[in-house]
Amino acid sequence: MKYADEFRDKALAQGLAGAIGTEADLQRAYRFMEFCGGHTYAISRYGLEELLPANVRMIHGPGCPVCVLPASRIDMAIGLAQRPEVILCVYGDLMRVPGSQGQSLLRAKALGADIRMVYSTLDAIRIAEQAPNREVVFFAIGFETTTPPTGVMIRLAERKRLNSLSVFCNHVLTPSAMHRILAGPDIGNVGRVEIDGFVGPAHVSTIIGTEPYECLAEEYGKPIVIAGFEPLDMMQAILMLVRQVNEGRHEVENQYSRAVTRVGNRRAKKEVSDIFELRDQFEWRGLGLVPNSGLKLKRAYAQFDAEVRFAMQDLHVADDPACECGAILRGAKRPVDCKLFGAVCTPETPVGSCMVSTEGACAAHWTYGRLRDYQLGRAS
Repeated sequence: MKYADEFRDKALAQGLAGAIGTEADLQRAYRFMEFCGGHTYAISRYGLEELLPANVRMIHGPGCPVCVLPASRIDMAIGLAQRPEVILCVYGDLMRVPGSQGQSLLRAKALGADIRMVYSTLDAIRIAEQAPNREVVFFAIGFETTTPPTGVMIRLAERKRLNSLSVFCNHVLTPSAMHRILAGPDIGNVGRVEIDGFVGPAHVSTIIGTEPYECLAEEYGKPIVIAGFEPLDMMQAILMLVRQVNEGRHEVENQYSRAVTRVGNRRAKKEVSDIFELRDQFEWRGLGLVPNSGLKLKRAYAQFDAEVRFAMQDLHVADDPACECGAILRGAKRPVDCKLFGAVCTPETPVGSCMVSTEGACAAHWTYGRLRDYQLGRAS
C-alpha cells in the first residue's frame, strides 16, 4: 500500500476485526495497553474499540508527553517566564497545561510574561538572534522523538555563539516508563493495572528502534508490537498481540516495518548521546518519580542548561485531588471515571493535562468517544 487512505479501508478493517474475534479465546480476557498518545487518538477517532470483541480491552497509557509533565515543571517554567530578562519559547500545546493554583503559561502570558509559541527549535534560534540582550529559554519537552531536534539546536547555538540561549530540558524516555508500569509499586492506592501486552509507540521507535523493548518483553513476559497510527496498523497489531498471547509468546514484533527498524536512527541516537545524559530520576504525572527516565544536558553543555544558568530549584506540588489524570495516565481509570470530565473540565477549560493535548485520553474521548457513548446508550 502506498497511500494513507489504503490504511483506512473499511473492508480490510472489518476483515481484521473478524480475525481478532475468531482467534480471541472467549474463556479469557485480553488487556492491551497502547502506550502512545497518537494511538489513543486513533482508537477514539476511528472507533476501533467498537470493532473489538468484548473480551479484548484497550487500556490508555502515559504516551502523551504534555500529559505526563507534572505541575511542578509547569510552575518552574512560569517562574522562569516571569523574570523580566527572559523570553520563554514553548510549543503551543503546552500553553494551557495546568500548573498548581490554577496557573498556566497562557495565563502567565496574559499577565505580561514574554512567552512565545514556536513550531520548531529553529524558531528559538531565530528569536535568540533577534534579541541578543534577552535570555531566550526553550522549553524542551517530549519523548525520544523530539530530543534530537533539541540537540541540533544546542549544536547550532554553540556554532553561532548564541550565549543568550538555554534549554529547560524535560525530555523523557519511553522504556523506563513501561518498566515503571510493569514493575513499580502501586500508586495512590489504585492498584496495579493488569496488562497482557503493549502496542508500542511508532514515532519513538523510528528513533530508538525495537531493540530497547526486547529486555522488557523478556523480563516481564509481555508481548510488545510496534504499530503505526492508521486504523489497519492498529487492528493488525492487536491481532498480532492476540496471537502471541494465545501461543504463550512474549516477543517484540514490528508491525510498522515501513518506518521502524531494530536499530532505529543511528545518527539521531548519537546526537542525543553526545549532548544528553540520564537523570537519576524524573517525576511523571501519574507515575511519580521514575528512575533513569529523564534527560539533562551533559556538563560540557551546562552553559545552555537553564536549570544551571538560573539556579532553578526542583519543585514538588500536588495535583488537583479531584482530577483523575494520574490514574488515567497509568491505565487505572478511564476518562469517564473522572467526575470532572465534561463538567468543569473541557478542552476550553482543562483542569487536568489529559484534556489539553489532542493525544490526551480525555481530549480524545471528549472529541470522539463521548458522542459514541451516547449513541450506544452508555453513560458518560
